[in-house]
Amino acid sequence: MRVDAHHHVWELGRRPQSWLDGPESAAIRRDFGTADLAPHVRAAGIDRTVLVQVLPDLAETREFLALAAAEPLIAGVVGWVDLTAPDVADTLAELRQGPGGDRLVGVRHLVQGEDDPEWLARPDVRRGLRAVGAAGLRYDLLVLPHQLPAAVEAVRELPEQSFVLDHLAKPPIARGGVEPWAGRLRELADEPNVFCKLSGLVTEARRDAWRVADLRPYADTALDAFGPDRVMFGSDWPVCLLAASYQEVVGAAEELTDGLAARERAQVFGGTAVRAYGLPGPTASGPGQEPG
Repeated sequence: MRVDAHHHVWELGRRPQSWLDGPESAAIRRDFGTADLAPHVRAAGIDRTVLVQVLPDLAETREFLALAAAEPLIAGVVGWVDLTAPDVADTLAELRQGPGGDRLVGVRHLVQGEDDPEWLARPDVRRGLRAVGAAGLRYDLLVLPHQLPAAVEAVRELPEQSFVLDHLAKPPIARGGVEPWAGRLRELADEPNVFCKLSGLVTEARRDAWRVADLRPYADTALDAFGPDRVMFGSDWPVCLLAASYQEVVGAAEELTDGLAARERAQVFGGTAVRAYGLPGPTASGPGQEPG
């Protein structure tokens, strides 16, 4: 089973996206739904997907879960809850009991947008992370390189909780820098309860002139640090369209993993996501800042 472990949808008339207001986002300032995605995943041989939150909005998460219940392509949803709320455990239970609640596989917060680099170290946030783990859910880490030290601390303090790093923590590909990002990534990878997504790289490169060779040092670092059994492919569609088509993103990931054995590539393109998120198998029905 091939899995795209990271994509989004949005409907601007229902839920405005202020992060799309700038001129650099004009190419994706329109509605995107699963009907737009379906032909691309079919062409790429993708069987199931993971739909990831865009806004810090419970209503969006409820809508995504209901969509997943009605759309066989979506195997899981990474939603949003307020980790700092005293009743976060109750909110998670309510989401699990609502329409599509069985598709809730993880939770994410846009930590990349927090001014405090130690946001993940806050006691109320740590309490919320424990509630996510107690609910049997994964926590997606959407952080920037300078926020990786706090992520490492959180992961070490919560060894019973599983984490998934989004977009390799958005390394500075356009500038060509590797350190200190690589060292911090390896430190995070030393913790066995962390997976990572080979995703979001084309939009961190020079969007109008990227090459697979530009991405390779970062992909190689992640594959070496985590191993293929803890790396999963994600398209980051439709955000990826700012730099590349869906087919180009899939093609780049396939080229970046061309040195792996067949079994290892199968993990990156499906097995890791299934294990990390506890995804079900295929069905007879068939397949401010950018949220990432």
